[in-house]
Amino acid sequence: MVFSHPEQIDRLAESCPAALPTAVLAGDPCFDRILAARHHRDRYRRALGVHPGQRLILLNSTWNPTSLFGDAGSEDVLPLLLPRLTSELPVDEYRVAAVLHPNIWHGHGPGQVRLWLDRARRAGLALVDPLEGWRQALIAADVVLGDFGSVSYYAAACGTPVLLGAADPEALGASSPVAAFVRSAPRLDPYGALLPQLDKLLAEHRPLDGPAELTSSVPGQSAALLRSLFYRLIGITEPTAPAVLDPLPLPPYEPPLRTAPLRVLTRTTADGTIAVQRFAEPRYEPDAADGEGHLAVHEDTLDPGVLEIADVIYRYGEADDPRLGPPQAWAAEVLGRHRSASLAAYVTGPRECTVLHRNGLRLTLAADAAGDPAAYASALHSRLRTGSEVAELVATGLIVKTGTGLRRVRVRVEREGSADATRPGS
Repeated sequence: MVFSHPEQIDRLAESCPAALPTAVLAGDPCFDRILAARHHRDRYRRALGVHPGQRLILLNSTWNPTSLFGDAGSEDVLPLLLPRLTSELPVDEYRVAAVLHPNIWHGHGPGQVRLWLDRARRAGLALVDPLEGWRQALIAADVVLGDFGSVSYYAAACGTPVLLGAADPEALGASSPVAAFVRSAPRLDPYGALLPQLDKLLAEHRPLDGPAELTSSVPGQSAALLRSLFYRLIGITEPTAPAVLDPLPLPPYEPPLRTAPLRVLTRTTADGTIAVQRFAEPRYEPDAADGEGHLAVHEDTLDPGVLEIADVIYRYGEADDPRLGPPQAWAAEVLGRHRSASLAAYVTGPRECTVLHRNGLRLTLAADAAGDPAAYASALHSRLRTGSEVAELVATGLIVKTGTGLRRVRVRVEREGSADATRPGS
């Protein structure tokens, strides 16, 4: 029986003395792989489509009726939480991903799990591979929102802020380090506003000593200890080459694909910066304060009726996709079909999009850093509605603020509009 810390062997001695001769201290290879890959955090964040200035919220659940994804909790936290995570958190400021224990997928079936989470996925939730991708997502996370499972404990051991949405003391040994962690970790109020709770967690976070010390007493040494154990049991000479663990692979690139309608709030500051906040299918109308709001909708939204009231319609694709034709042809087709929309935006990469205004004005927007160009199209829509001169936009570009990130966006005219093209908002 392999253990990662002497504390576990002490508890084995109390609970089952007869098994004590089988106990071996050999560290935790899973934790060691996490420790060895922490310097790749920025790569893992980019793989999940997290942009500079964004926070990654990692939702995780173990397999248990009282877990976050279980069905025996007194508050049914997850069904309440999922739509709020994707509607209360501005999409350009927060990326939300979920790690579900493999037995959840096995017990319910992938089809059922994806069906349960379909609405959240359309609003931007990423489902992380439960076998090969969860460690990378944990390293990338700014906050872990979970339960009493191992992912939450590993996160705490790495110093990541953890907020518990479900905690069942009966499922844990009362004297175990995990139980001690659950008793001391901050708790989510499922009925309270999420942003203040996340801000408070991040502002007051102090890494807990227990998880960092008790996960492994020999961090970084599990490969050597385990190989020595195996060769000793086999009875042959151990190789002289260093014992190593497989490095964590770089996950596939998975940018968010939000097809849920986005309520967009824009506000122009005194220096001309356009602050943009987008909310995926919010339950309540966000407060626009001194700015203005409009509706931006992905062409592949689940309810096509929403396209009939959209102000901006957008999609993502390759500039030369033969199925859609050139971006300008797609945009003209969309504006011809949906008469309420004043702007169509075709995003061709993480920095660039082609936009067509209803008056015939066609522009290319290109940012100085990766982000979501659909947000730049919404910023342009706001400026055009206020009567900004196109010549001015071409000369100065746009400065778009989403969360703490600033993007300088160059504006290039591809085709002039109608006679009033300089004032499309008039």
